[in-house]
Amino acid sequence: MTHTYKVSGMTCMGCANTVEKALKNVSGVTDAKVDFAHAEVQLQLAAPVGLNQLQAGLSGHAYQIFENGSAAVNPPGFWADKKIWGRAGFNTLNCLIGCSIGDFGMIIFLQAFYPNIGMMTQMVLATIAGLCTSILLETILLRVREKFNWALALQTAFSMSFISMVAMELAMNTSDFMMTGGKAAFGNPMYWIALAVSLVVGFLAPLPYNYYKLKKYNKACH
Repeated sequence: MTHTYKVSGMTCMGCANTVEKALKNVSGVTDAKVDFAHAEVQLQLAAPVGLNQLQAGLSGHAYQIFENGSAAVNPPGFWADKKIWGRAGFNTLNCLIGCSIGDFGMIIFLQAFYPNIGMMTQMVLATIAGLCTSILLETILLRVREKFNWALALQTAFSMSFISMVAMELAMNTSDFMMTGGKAAFGNPMYWIALAVSLVVGFLAPLPYNYYKLKKYNKACH
């Protein structure tokens, strides 16, 4: 049997692909085809499937599915959506991991092989390295999870939220510099405390922005 539903919250073809993939995994759904232009999804059903079951299949995403001719259920207050906070937190954590690999890796490399390099140059290079590894990690995730081709994955990763990654890098490097002077002293307990603080600050700084992007536009940092 075939049934057509309305879907709200889709802003791009990536959203449409996500909706299709999620609904195909719902028990009883044999196929899903999204009509992005009309904000609809056509489902092939092997057995009757309840609307609540379909919505549960979209949990963790900012989409709502409802019958044609009916209105979407009123969502929580703008800043009170726990599902979006959870998704924003997960995306921000991915970004933090990517940024940290390049950022702290560059600092360690420069201090080991170029110890006389200026602190400002070191911070700039660390920031650039962090941005590059964050984009690289997201590109790989999009390739593996969403099956994007490499060119589209790279383009999507770069455009998702460059502002968020820059904010994260600036927050991490500023807090690290204020507490340690930017020196990686592994034998000093203060370094590890500063590292933990900088990671927490780097996570929290872009989190509200990432939530806003997800809630309003359904666009993710990562």
